[in-house]
Formats: sequence, C-alpha cells, structure tokens
Amino acid sequence: MPINHEPLFDVLSQYDIKVVSIRNESYKDKKGVWWIQTPDEYKILKKISNSEDTFKYILSAAEHLRKNGVNIPAVYKTKDGKDYVNINGTCYVLYEAVEGKNPSYNSPEDFRAIVRELAGFHAASVGFSPPDNTKPKIHLGKWVEQYTEQVEDMNRFYQTELEKSENDRIGKVIIEEFPAFYERAKQAIEGLKGKEYQDWVEKVKSRGGLCHQDFAAGNLLKNPSGKIFVLDTDSITIDIPARDIRKLLNKIMKKNGKWDLEILRKFIRIYQSENPLSFSEWTVVKFDLMFPHLFLGAMNKFYYKRDKEWSFEKYLKRINEMTALEKTITPVLENFDSIVYEEINQRKD
Repeated sequence: MPINHEPLFDVLSQYDIKVVSIRNESYKDKKGVWWIQTPDEYKILKKISNSEDTFKYILSAAEHLRKNGVNIPAVYKTKDGKDYVNINGTCYVLYEAVEGKNPSYNSPEDFRAIVRELAGFHAASVGFSPPDNTKPKIHLGKWVEQYTEQVEDMNRFYQTELEKSENDRIGKVIIEEFPAFYERAKQAIEGLKGKEYQDWVEKVKSRGGLCHQDFAAGNLLKNPSGKIFVLDTDSITIDIPARDIRKLLNKIMKKNGKWDLEILRKFIRIYQSENPLSFSEWTVVKFDLMFPHLFLGAMNKFYYKRDKEWSFEKYLKRINEMTALEKTITPVLENFDSIVYEEINQRKD
C-alpha cells in the first residue's frame, strides 16, 4: 500500500487524542513508523508487519518483560480499551515516545549499561508462556537444522562459482574464502549437536525465555536520567539467551573493526553480574560465535540481491569486510573457555 493511502486518520480516530501533526519516520510497504504530535507530547504510531495472532504474542511478551522491570515504551489503549487497531487485517499500535539518545559501545558507562540491560532482559523473560490464542515466534531447539540449511544453501552458490569458466571479483573471493568458513560452520554445528545446547533448550522449554533478536545500540534509548529503554520488540522470539548474546557481540566487534579479547572479557563479566550463565551455556555461545553468521549473511545478501539499491561494489565491500572481521575471531575462540572459566571462578571468589 502506498504511504499516502495509509488509513492513519481512521486509526487515530480510535484513540482519545487530538492530533496536531503527523510526520513519517520510516516506511516499507508492510510496516511504518510515524511521529504523532498532540498538544501535550509526541506519540509513536507503528504499522505492524506481523499477523494479528503473532502481534498478540509480541504484546504479551512485552507486557511480561515490563512487569519484570524491563523498560519498554508503554502502549496506549484505544477508546474501547484495546491495545491496537486492526484495519483490514493490518495492525496499528500507538506507543509512548521516549526522550533520549542511543547509547554508544565506545563509552565504558554505556557499554556496561547495554550489556547489563541485555542480561536483565533475559532474566526478566523467565516465566513467560505465550497465551493460547496467539501465534508465537519460536527458534528454540531449531539451530542445528537452520544453520545446516543456511550453510548448505551458500555451498550451492559456491559450487556454482566453481563450475563457471570465469568468475567476477565476488566469485573469486567466494572461491578463495568459502571452504575455510564451510569447515568452521560444520565444526560449530557439530558442537551444537552436543549436550550443552540440548540442556539449555530443555531449561528454557521448562522455565520460559525470550530473545529480542536485535538488541543493539540502535534499538536502545538512554533517557536523561540514564534509564535504558528497549525499542522495536516486533521480532521477539522464544529462544535461549545465546542468540542475543552472539548478535550483540557481533555488532560490538563490527563497530570495533575486529574481535578483541578484552572487550569480550568485559562483556562476560558484566553479563555474569546480572544473569549468570554456566560454563556449559557459555560453551553454546562459543559454538554460535564459531558459526560464520556475518560471512554467510553477506553472501546471502549478494546472491539473493536482498538490497535492490546496492551496487556490485557495495556488495563486494560488505563481503570483504565481513570476511576480514570473521578471520579476527580465531584467537577469541581459542581463548574463550579460559576467559569464561576465569570470570565464573572470579565471581565465586
């Protein structure tokens, strides 16, 4: 639906507010964000890409987290007390607008706040069970199958490059780099077939647990009093905490330009102070970091042309950058167990 055909006034008429102005923040056909100015304050209107049943699950997960101390923007009720407006099968929701700025990985204070907030998010998610009338997102227990599918999908593109009589510059990079990453992926998958992953999955199955899926500085706001708010919970899924830990570490190290043992050590120490994991659980994080998500993601982006506006040069740059970054993780993987062991025992002392 074109942006100018969105039923914004129909949606907003169902709320007890006076609209002064509307400004679009972002828009893709299935989802959008608008700033709604009222006489007293701004509010945020979101168009949701999920089905109504999945969105009901997302709202219930967010409410569980709020009740357990996670700062997530409040949802405004409609005139008839509903959490959202459904127009022709599409859901729209009105959130409070939080004042603040994105925290920075480079600030020691912000770094500590980000990692503590992630650990708190995972601790707060324990006990969550999706309501019966909802359709939850679930990644729990599916890693081996999903990771195998991802790497074998990219292996097919690698095999195609090998069969070509002539390769472009990206093809040459793939031929050169893919075999080592393929071996690393297979090693990671073998690790995830072990008892450590299965035990953690069973633990979350019985206790409940949520992952944000994009817990990063760009989806956090630090308000003037220093409180961290967690935004964009639309992708929230049922899974073990390792998923968020790996994604955030990848983002931090990408920003840093390379993997760094001291940054990793600080991350583990801060996380352990809020939501202690066992040595076995950190082993699962290690296997997830071993799987070359960033390299395979860059490959996937290119071969499936996921960004229509990207030029060949931009795809090449991304693949080269992710290749270089992934290669710097070797000393981290080699020292991972000893760092975790030290941090766990330091807490015991």
